[in-house]
Amino acid sequence: MEITAQLMDKLAALSGLHFDDAQKAALQTDLHRMIRFVEKLQELDTTGIEPLLQVGAAENVLRDDLPGTPFSMEQAMAPAPKIHEDFFQVPKVIQK
Repeated sequence: MEITAQLMDKLAALSGLHFDDAQKAALQTDLHRMIRFVEKLQELDTTGIEPLLQVGAAENVLRDDLPGTPFSMEQAMAPAPKIHEDFFQVPKVIQK
């Protein structure tokens, strides 16, 4: 797969990201190397190998769900840097 400047522009537009020419060139090189790596992996013969759902044999270790004393509103809000009425106030992160 060829990674062209037009493809990089399209990916940047779709993701809502903006890059200068140097960043775009570096990302284009990185993306090309990643795709080459995946193409190289596709050359492996995996005949007779069962797919893995997870790499390790680890299982979820959950604690018992025991009822306890809930936090008061004051305790829950105490570590918050900003509060508006009964809510945590956070900086705006989504822009149009």
